[in-house]
Amino acid sequence: MQSNSHAQFPTVSGSNLQRTKLTLPHDFQGERNLVLIAFQQWQQTQVDTWIPFARQLEETYPAVRYYELPTIQRLNTLARTFINEGMRAGIPDLVARERTITLYLDKKRFREALQLPAEDDIYVLLLDRQGRVLWRAEGTFTPDKGESLAAAIREGSPEKDEQ
Repeated sequence: MQSNSHAQFPTVSGSNLQRTKLTLPHDFQGERNLVLIAFQQWQQTQVDTWIPFARQLEETYPAVRYYELPTIQRLNTLARTFINEGMRAGIPDLVARERTITLYLDKKRFREALQLPAEDDIYVLLLDRQGRVLWRAEGTFTPDKGESLAAAIREGSPEKDEQ
């Protein structure tokens, strides 16, 4: 399904698990950036279904980078530190730590900006350098979603929805 209106990734700040502060979408490194957005801790299993394919895309298409974006309601500094250090301890892989950027923000406003209706599943978005959404999917990885995503990367296509 194609959409006439293009969602735009809002300007947000967060820190990766290497404790580097980043402003997104400005600090995304790719010409095409694949973002895996999770709202609940249990959704990490859904995110993990995408990682092997995301790594394969990076190897195939040098302009592509992927990121995991755990998205959490705003919390005080102590709570944020506790959550971030817990995630950091659970992820020994340096690349995964650099690519995991925790966002503490108003989740409702963030979802509205990206036209994400709920928090029941993860969302996978392909963004251009400016943060414009080129492609989207919801939920766990499937070969059909992977095929559609790879086609969107090859074509540089307008926004497409995959359920």
